[in-house]
Amino acid sequence: MKKSTKIKIWAYFMRLGNRCGCHQREDRSFKIGGWQFPICSRCTGILTGQIVGLIIYLYNIRIPLYIDFLLLFIMFLDWYIQFKEIKESTNFRRFITGNLAGIGQMSIIIKIFMFIYSFISNMI
Repeated sequence: MKKSTKIKIWAYFMRLGNRCGCHQREDRSFKIGGWQFPICSRCTGILTGQIVGLIIYLYNIRIPLYIDFLLLFIMFLDWYIQFKEIKESTNFRRFITGNLAGIGQMSIIIKIFMFIYSFISNMI
């Protein structure tokens, strides 16, 4: 594949990552073969966590709501510690805490959809 084609594909995904709301800071993003990921390490973790959360649900594993919020809080705590300049987070830690938050987020989203589905089913 030509380098100009690779650049166009990379630029397309970078624009897509930006539209999704990621800051795309180079120092907070993974790189593969010298190419920056289109989303930062935390957003990458959230995305993979959402996929893992969906797989967990498909395997009939249910996470309690308080654990969902705990998983989200862990990511918030990592962000807050970095924001207050207590300790700089690493890309690996951002990825892990994002992954945990993505699992919690997907679990909450599924609970909301199941509640709405149950509510509508009972009305019919």
